[in-house]
Formats: sequence, C-alpha cells, structure tokens
Amino acid sequence: QVQLVESGGGLVQAGGSLRLSCAASGSIISINVMGWYRQAPGKQRELVATISSRLRTVYADSVKGRFTLSRDNSKNTVYLQMSGLKPDDTAIYYCNANILTAIPRAFDDYWGQGTQVTVSS
Repeated sequence: QVQLVESGGGLVQAGGSLRLSCAASGSIISINVMGWYRQAPGKQRELVATISSRLRTVYADSVKGRFTLSRDNSKNTVYLQMSGLKPDDTAIYYCNANILTAIPRAFDDYWGQGTQVTVSS
C-alpha cells in the first residue's frame, strides 16, 4: 500500500510564497515521475509541474519562472516552491507519483488527498 502525504498549503497574499511538500511511503521499490496538479473551482484538474527520477522538470506555462519543483529521492519527497503567487493560483493542489510497488510488482499512479492554496488579492 502506498500513501502520498501533502503539506504546506494555506492562505497567502498576492505576491507571497508558499512551499508544498509531498512524501510517498509504503511498499515502494522505485518512483518514476512525481509532480503536482491543481484544480480550481469549476475547472478541470491541470498540470502544474512534474519532475522525473533524473530530476528533469516540466512546468505549465502559467507557473514558469515563479514555481520551482525539486525532489529528494532519498526521502521519496517532492517540493513545490511557489513564489509571486497570484489569485489565479488559488486551487486545491494534488501530489501525483508514478510508483513501482513490491506487491503487486507494477507501476501505477497515486494521488495525495489535496491541499488548499488560497491567494488573496
């Protein structure tokens, strides 16, 4: 069984910063891609950023230059540093990871429970 535990959401003023963390635990052999998605009210879930096991990153155009994604493979943890936050960044942020588990021995996608980020104007 695998769990993704997120932390770091909250309320911040426009222009401020927040750091999200997501730690994976359980019967993990290896983790491929990790990343963050977000879903604003009335909108579909969208990609924020992903990072491969070799630390290659992909960012949504809307967050490039403002958000930085990093990863600590020794801790199975991914971090999203968010700066220059805008009201449009308000959403529930979900951690995602593609994980190879021991039983069953297979890759599968796992999701965290979500953490609320609210940016006030």
